[in-house]
Amino acid sequence: MKENLKVLIIFSVCIVMAFFLGSYTYLETKVKIHEDRDKNLEEEKSDILKKDEKKEVKEKKETIDTLEKAYEKSSRINFVLMGMEGIRSDTIIFISFDPKLKKVDMISIPRDTYIYRKGYEEAEQRKINAVYASHGASGVKKVVSHILEGVPVHHYIMIDYKGVEKIVDSVGGVEVTVPFHMKYKDPTAKPPLYIDIPEGKQLLNGKKSVEFLRYRKDNVGKNRYSDGDLGRVKAQQEFLKSFIDEALSIKMPLVIKTSFDYIKTDVSLAEALNYGKSALAMGSEDFNFTTLPGVGTYKKVKNKQLSYFIYDELMVKEIMENIYGVEKKVLMK
Repeated sequence: MKENLKVLIIFSVCIVMAFFLGSYTYLETKVKIHEDRDKNLEEEKSDILKKDEKKEVKEKKETIDTLEKAYEKSSRINFVLMGMEGIRSDTIIFISFDPKLKKVDMISIPRDTYIYRKGYEEAEQRKINAVYASHGASGVKKVVSHILEGVPVHHYIMIDYKGVEKIVDSVGGVEVTVPFHMKYKDPTAKPPLYIDIPEGKQLLNGKKSVEFLRYRKDNVGKNRYSDGDLGRVKAQQEFLKSFIDEALSIKMPLVIKTSFDYIKTDVSLAEALNYGKSALAMGSEDFNFTTLPGVGTYKKVKNKQLSYFIYDELMVKEIMENIYGVEKKVLMK
């Protein structure tokens, strides 16, 4: 049974690397910087506030009515997160960070999302999780941009199962309420699955956390979540909120140190520092979670029938317009 790393724990690692790494570095260097700038601090702060006020007035006068214009004017920083299983990116998530509002929007992209690439005609190659094997991280960034109405994707971050386990352990575990007794066994899975987590509120270590996030159904094929995948996503979101609360505590330096060994990214230290300064004082309430809209279906490709996730282009556009604050023109009769 192939299981992917679930979207929320991956995103938490993104926050650690791209935002909180910068925050921590910022806090370390802040004292030295202030020694040289104490005399001019209030004056600079006043100038910045005045500039921001003028910029805000200017932005209000200009109506952003298309996504193209919104992308051009926005200061958002966008990431694609990949949870790796071998050469497949079995978890893909789009993360959009607004440094002005200090808000993060997250869109989970199912690994079975159908995507056509010229020259890749096999049924398995029509799934988004196959893109990394042939085009690498840059290819995944391009495909995610295509799906999400041409949104710019600035960075990628990659992690595997072992990284998730180690990073959760670095915060001392995550407290969750397990909705039912989770029990499942599959020695053929990679890595093998032996899940046995009792029902109730408890602190899960790294190993148990990965099991919690990987659980889908029992050995007779019954999905224990009453509302199927939606229930599982909700449980994962609650897990992430708990993790973020822990990562934002005094344990943050340990999370950062652990993350270095298990993450691959094109986020530079300078960029992380810049993002981190903007991410200070953020909490779990500043994160918005959603999933790429669409439906699951079976589709025959070259005489082979596979299950695919077909995304809804109109709904995707609406989500992106909401994230980027596009104001649609109202036609007067």
